[in-house]
Amino acid sequence: MSVRDLTTDPLDRGRVPADPWRLVECTHNAEDLGVTETLFTVANGYLGMRGNPEEGRDAYAHGTFVNGFHETWPIRHAESAYGFARTGQTIVNVPDAKLLKVYVDDEPLTLGTADIEHYERSLDFRDGVLRRCLVWRTPSGKRVKVETTRMVSMTQRHLAVLTLEVTMLEGDAPIVISSQLLNRQDGTDEYYAPESSMGEGMNDPRKAAAFEGRVLLPRVHYARDDRMMLGYRCANSLMTIAVAADHRLETDDEHEHILRDDEDLTKMVFRIEASEGRTVRLQKMVAYHSSRGVPVRELSDRCDRTLDRASRHGVEHYHAEQRAWYDRFWAATDVEVDGDDARQQAIRFNIFSLAQASARADQQGVPAKGVTGSGYEGHYFWDSEVYVAPFLSFTQPDVARNLLHFRTRMLPAARARAREMAQSGALFPWRTINGEEASAYYAAGSAQVHIDADIAYALMQYVGATGDVGFLVRDGVDLLVETSRMWAELGFWRSNGERSFHIHGVTGPDEYTTVVNNNLFTNVMARYNLEQAVAAVERIERDHPTEHAQLVHRLGLTDEEVDEWRACAEGMAIPFDEGLGIHPQDDFFLDREVWDLSQTPDELRPLLLHYHPLVIYRFQVLKQADVVLALFLQGDRFTQEEKRADFEYYDPITTGDSTLSAVVQSIIAAEVGYHEVAAKYFSQALYVDLANLHDNTVDGLHIASAGGVWSALVFGFAGMRDRGGALSFDPRLPVGWPSLRFPVKWRGTQLRVELTETHLSITAEPGDEVRLVVRGTEHTVSASTPLSIALDGHGERIDGMLGDRPLVGGTRADGTQITAGVPEAIDFDEVVFSDQPLHHDPYGVPHVPGD
Repeated sequence: MSVRDLTTDPLDRGRVPADPWRLVECTHNAEDLGVTETLFTVANGYLGMRGNPEEGRDAYAHGTFVNGFHETWPIRHAESAYGFARTGQTIVNVPDAKLLKVYVDDEPLTLGTADIEHYERSLDFRDGVLRRCLVWRTPSGKRVKVETTRMVSMTQRHLAVLTLEVTMLEGDAPIVISSQLLNRQDGTDEYYAPESSMGEGMNDPRKAAAFEGRVLLPRVHYARDDRMMLGYRCANSLMTIAVAADHRLETDDEHEHILRDDEDLTKMVFRIEASEGRTVRLQKMVAYHSSRGVPVRELSDRCDRTLDRASRHGVEHYHAEQRAWYDRFWAATDVEVDGDDARQQAIRFNIFSLAQASARADQQGVPAKGVTGSGYEGHYFWDSEVYVAPFLSFTQPDVARNLLHFRTRMLPAARARAREMAQSGALFPWRTINGEEASAYYAAGSAQVHIDADIAYALMQYVGATGDVGFLVRDGVDLLVETSRMWAELGFWRSNGERSFHIHGVTGPDEYTTVVNNNLFTNVMARYNLEQAVAAVERIERDHPTEHAQLVHRLGLTDEEVDEWRACAEGMAIPFDEGLGIHPQDDFFLDREVWDLSQTPDELRPLLLHYHPLVIYRFQVLKQADVVLALFLQGDRFTQEEKRADFEYYDPITTGDSTLSAVVQSIIAAEVGYHEVAAKYFSQALYVDLANLHDNTVDGLHIASAGGVWSALVFGFAGMRDRGGALSFDPRLPVGWPSLRFPVKWRGTQLRVELTETHLSITAEPGDEVRLVVRGTEHTVSASTPLSIALDGHGERIDGMLGDRPLVGGTRADGTQITAGVPEAIDFDEVVFSDQPLHHDPYGVPHVPGD
C-alpha cells in the first residue's frame, strides 16, 4: 500500500509542543474534542477516565470505564443458524466522578465560550497525572486562575485522586464548586446531546452499539457529611458497581456546603465568598469497586474502606507513590532514541499507553481500546497475545503472567464453545468480555480460530523469556493440551502418495479474505501450537512426574493423543506456489483478481466502510498483514529469500485499514532490507493515535498498535528474536538514527541494550549470566562482563518504496496470468430507495472484528 507521508511532523507543534516526557496541549480546540479526550485519558488497566473537562461541558463523549464491567443483550440475527453468537457484551459507561463544576459570580466556566487568557493541559508520562492550568477573565472582568489534577492510581487499583484550586487573581467574588457523581449511562445532565455521544448516531461497525433500555438499576445512593455514593446492578449481566467520593475543602474564606442526591446524581456543592489573592483548594478522592455479582452493599463497604484509608494519607502521598511506581516502570521499559524530541515523545506515549491499559488489569484481559473508550465494545481480542504480551513478557513479566492466567480462567467457556462448534478441546472466542463468543459476523470473527494458536504462542514466549516453568506446569499446559485437541479435530488428513494435514473453513488475520482452506498463518501457527504441546507434555513427564500424573488424570490425556499431535505438526500443509515463488495466503487466494490500490482514491478508504464484504472477498486485497505476520512470528521456518519475495508480493495489496498491520510490515521490511519502507511504516504506527491517522481515535486508543510500536523498535530495528529458547540480535537501525537504547528482562536478568550505527553494547544488572547470539555468533553477558560488538552494517539495505501498484502478470499454476482491477463504488448516501427514512438496528449491524 502507499504509506501516508509522515516525513514532516504530523502534529501542530504550536499547540502540542514536542516534550519528550509529556503530552502537552497549549490551546483548547473544540474541533477535535473526541481525539484529545482519548489522548488525555488517565487509567491503570482497571479504571479509565477520559480526558473530559472537569466542568462537564464541551465533550464529544463523556466516559469512565471499568475493565470487564459490561452489560449483555441478545444478538438479533436477520437469519440465524446453529452456533451463531447469541449474547452481545458491551462495556458500560460507569458513573462519572470527574465532575467539578466551577461558577464565579454565578457564571459557569465553560471552555468553549469562556475568555481564556492562558491555557495548558499536560499528561506527564513520569507520574501519570493529568494537569490543567488556565486563567479565565469572567464576563464581569475578574481574573480567575483554575488549576486541576487528575490521577488514577497504579498502586491502589480502585482509587482516583482529583484536585481543584481556584484563585481570584483580580477581584472578590462568590465561588460555587459543584462536585458530582453522575450516572451518564442512563441519567444525563442538561447538556446531553445524542448525536455527540460515543457511538450514537453512527453506522460504523467498529463503534459500540447503543442500548435500548435502562442498563444500571439503582441500588444505593446518598450524600452525607463529606462522602457521597452511587451503586447499581446491571439489568441483564447482573454485574454490580459502586462509586464513592470524599472531599476536603481548604479555604480561609467564609463558606458552606450543601448536599443533594437522587438515584442517578449526587452533588456536594461548596459556596465560598472568595477574596482576591486567596486560593480555594478542593481534594476529591474517588473509589470504584465492581463485581460479577457481589451485592452492591458489599461493594459500598469496599468503597468505604478504600476511602477511609486514602483519607489518612492525602493527595501528596498518592502523587509521590505514583511517581515512584512510574520510576520503576520506566527503568524497565523506556526506549530511547536520540536526536528527535517529537519521536521520543511519541514512543513514550505509546509505552505509557500500554502501562495504562495493562498494569492493574489484574484478573482481566486487555481490551482492544484499554479503558480509554467504548470502541469495539470493550472486547478482548487476539490483539493482547500477539501485540501486547511480547512487551509485557520482556519488560513486565508479572503483568504478562496475569494476562495468561486470565486466559486459563476462560478455559471452561472455551471448552463449551468448542463443543458448540463440533470440536474437541477448547476454542477461544474471537471477541468477548465474559468468555462467550460475541462476534455476530462469524465469517470475519468466529472463523478466526487462529486465536487458539496465538494464545499458545504468547504462553510459550512468556515461558521462554522468564523461565517460569512452574506456570507452564500448573496452568499453561492445560491451554496447550486443549488447543491442540481442537487443531487435531478441526484438521483432516489427505493423501496423494504422501500424507498431509489440512485445515479448511477458517479465516486468517486478514479479514478481507474469509472462510478459506489452508490459510498460511493459521496452519503455521497451529503447527507451532501442536509442537509446543508435545514438547511441554514430554518435558513435564520427564522433569515433573507427579504433575504429569495429575495432568493425565485431570485432562484424560493419552500417549496416542500426543503422538497424533506430533504427526499433525509434521504433516501440516504449508501452501507454496512454485511458479510465483511465494506462499499463497490460502489455497485459492491467487485465483482471484488483484485489487489495484493505486487506482483506489483515499476517500474510499477504509474499504470495509465503502464496499460490501462480498465485493472485497472477490479480490486479492488485504486489510492487514497475514502471511507477513507469519514471517515474523515464525521467522525461523522461512528462508530470507522467501521472506523478501512474500513481502514484495503482499505489501502493495495491503490496505493498512487495520492499525495492526503497519508494525508488522515495518519489522519484516527492516529484516529483508527495505529500510525506508520500514521507517515509513514505523512512523505510521507511531502516530496512529497522536495524529488520529485512522480517524477513529475518538473511540479509544489502539492498544495493540502501541504494543506493536515497542515490537517494531525491539524486534524490528534492534533485530531481537527469541527462537528455540535463545535470545539473539541482528540489528537494522534506520539511517539517520544516532542510537537506540532499551531494557529487556531475560529469565530474571535485566539487560540494557544500546545500538548505534557501528556498535551493539549490552550490559547486565546482577543476576544469572545470559547467553545470546549476535548475527550467528554466541556470546555471554553478565554484570561483570558487559558485551560490546562492532557492527559492519545493518544488513542489506534496499532504497526506495514499494508503492501500491500490485505485482501483476505472474502465471498461476493453470497457466493463466494474474490481472488487476478496481470495483466501482456507489455513494450510498446519494441513492434514494423510497420516501421512507432508513432505520438502523444497532444490534443488527455486523460487527467487523479486528482493529
